[in-house]
Amino acid sequence: MEKDKYFMQIALDLAQKARGYTSPNPMVGAVIMKNNKIVGSGFHQRAGTAHAEIIALQQAGKEAKGATLYVTLEPCAHTGRTLPCTEKIIAAGIKRVVVAMTDPNPLVNGKGIQQLKAAGLEVKCGVLEQEARDLNEAFIKYITTKFPFTVIKAAMTLDGKIATRTKASRWITGAASRRFGHSLRHEYDAIMVGIGTVLTDNPRLNTRLPEGGKDPLRVIVDSTAKIPLSAHVVCENPEKTLLVTTKAAPREKIEALRQKGVEIISLSPTADGKVPLREMMLTLGQREIISVLVEGGSALNYALLAAGLVDKVHFFIAPKIFGGKEAPTPVGGQGVAAVNEAWQLSGVKYDFFEHDILVTGYVQYPKG
Repeated sequence: MEKDKYFMQIALDLAQKARGYTSPNPMVGAVIMKNNKIVGSGFHQRAGTAHAEIIALQQAGKEAKGATLYVTLEPCAHTGRTLPCTEKIIAAGIKRVVVAMTDPNPLVNGKGIQQLKAAGLEVKCGVLEQEARDLNEAFIKYITTKFPFTVIKAAMTLDGKIATRTKASRWITGAASRRFGHSLRHEYDAIMVGIGTVLTDNPRLNTRLPEGGKDPLRVIVDSTAKIPLSAHVVCENPEKTLLVTTKAAPREKIEALRQKGVEIISLSPTADGKVPLREMMLTLGQREIISVLVEGGSALNYALLAAGLVDKVHFFIAPKIFGGKEAPTPVGGQGVAAVNEAWQLSGVKYDFFEHDILVTGYVQYPKG
């Protein structure tokens, strides 16, 4: 029904208002409709606060009886940080529930819909499902695998360079592209770079939007703790910095970083002395970090792709040409040997930011 899509789109638009703030919970919006009129609406704002359905029910009050509830994710049927939403929906006298998608959380996953149906409510599922899945792609990856949803963002010239031969890189893209990059930092739980990026650029890795925004956790991948104690990410808000290193790092340096306020995760190194990336990502997932934005250099980008840990890419292409065989590219490392070994993208989208082109897609790994 077109009416169902119309009201579900309103619920989806509401859910997006909390982008960047609900982790580790999903973004959820809800609308209550009666006699073709919205009598209640709401969205989940932060983990631990009221769910979207509860806010909408409170707003609707007695008007909820006999009404239709539109919700972007299956209502929960378990007690977590909050009480089950299904009980409140049933008690309010809602007659019909339209759900965009079932909740992939094993604690829910169909149980909420079953409870509603068992109580005599009419339930319709799958309205604007793909839009709902796109909205919560990070939550879906995390809740089903315990690994964070990982995205590489890179900016390069027309000839595929992320810096000149002298490592100069500011600015490849224009102001509009950089603003989008900062909106991604607000959206994601963590921003990740390798030690090479810290040594070359000394970045702050914070969110700089005119309207403010949330700063992500800064994750620095540094196998031997080469990071200078004078680095911006050490001196400025060190409590927002997590250094992932190995047991090969000097103890004195680790202690000095801890004294500065930096948190340290020390893992056993790989055979070639590197940080074990899969173990690192699993550790981040255990900390309820559900999404990671990678703004590292070519070495880290390649290592993550080679380990099968990247879900999505945002590659900006600016209409500039640097040239130079020594100028770095977005993905370095050994590279693939044959064309059929390439990482392909699916669901590719193209957007323009002034003169820059943004290519977005989901990484498909070669089989076998």
